[in-house]
Amino acid sequence: MKCRVCRGAAVIDLPQHNANFCAEHFDRFCLEQVAKAIKKFKMFGPNDRLLVAVSGGKDSLAVWDILGRLGYAADGLYVGLGIGEYSDASGEATRAFATSRGLTLHEVDLRSEYGYNVPEGSRAAKRAPCSACGLSKRHIFDSVAREHDYDALITGHNLDDEAAVLFGNVLRWQTEYLGRQMPVLPAGNGFPRKVKPLVRLGEREMAAYCVLSGIEYQIDECPMAAGNKHLGYKEALNDIESKSPGAKFAFYFEYLAKAAEHFQATTESDRDSLEPCVNCGSPTPSGTCAFCRLVERATAPQPITMSPTRRRRSESGQPQ
Repeated sequence: MKCRVCRGAAVIDLPQHNANFCAEHFDRFCLEQVAKAIKKFKMFGPNDRLLVAVSGGKDSLAVWDILGRLGYAADGLYVGLGIGEYSDASGEATRAFATSRGLTLHEVDLRSEYGYNVPEGSRAAKRAPCSACGLSKRHIFDSVAREHDYDALITGHNLDDEAAVLFGNVLRWQTEYLGRQMPVLPAGNGFPRKVKPLVRLGEREMAAYCVLSGIEYQIDECPMAAGNKHLGYKEALNDIESKSPGAKFAFYFEYLAKAAEHFQATTESDRDSLEPCVNCGSPTPSGTCAFCRLVERATAPQPITMSPTRRRRSESGQPQ
């Protein structure tokens, strides 16, 4: 297997591009793909202040690394979710990465700042763990970006992520979400500008980039993500991709080119109807935002459930 550029020994094959690359030219390929996405979608300028949402995983650390190598000044934001050893390892990987490169890292801990963690919030609010997690992270990302006046919030969503989300939204024709399925969401109505520079690269490329660049990242999947529908969508798309290389890229980018504009009017209309939350000021359809409601439920005193035996003893006045 030889590199398409230099004919030296290749370290990775990319069937989607009908190409193999050596370490040097794969590295160059990744940087070029990110630079192309930034230019194509006018994500941000050379003097913009960027905030990268980092989780300690391969995608967020890779995009933070690549942006720096492309000459952009970017700070990081890590949210401590309180998911046991998984969060401990994620935080350690993120801090080690930032420290080794002298980068600025903001940290927000759910427990310290808001009085709950994701497992507790999920149970108290009767939300799926991924729902409680996503809601919490989105609120904090937006809040920190506004508070520190960043020009753009960067996330590590890659091609596999975007194709899987699009697949799920199309299966159910969730038009309210399809209009937001863009590499760039402009600032407005209390939201910061949000961009996804990795949309031209998939998970396999990002894992390879980290390994070849010596980036140590959190390898384990979140233990609370079991049963997440998007994991199933990824598996289905991976099966299609194995039989038809380039299918995921075509699915997502043809959607952007030929269909996305038909759903954007609904999204813009929904944004225009938002108003500040009465508690925190974040944009919401009305009254109290979903995040503040989650915090209220997660931090409210929880009823103590007695076993039948303890209940009988309590009622009879017997010692517990």
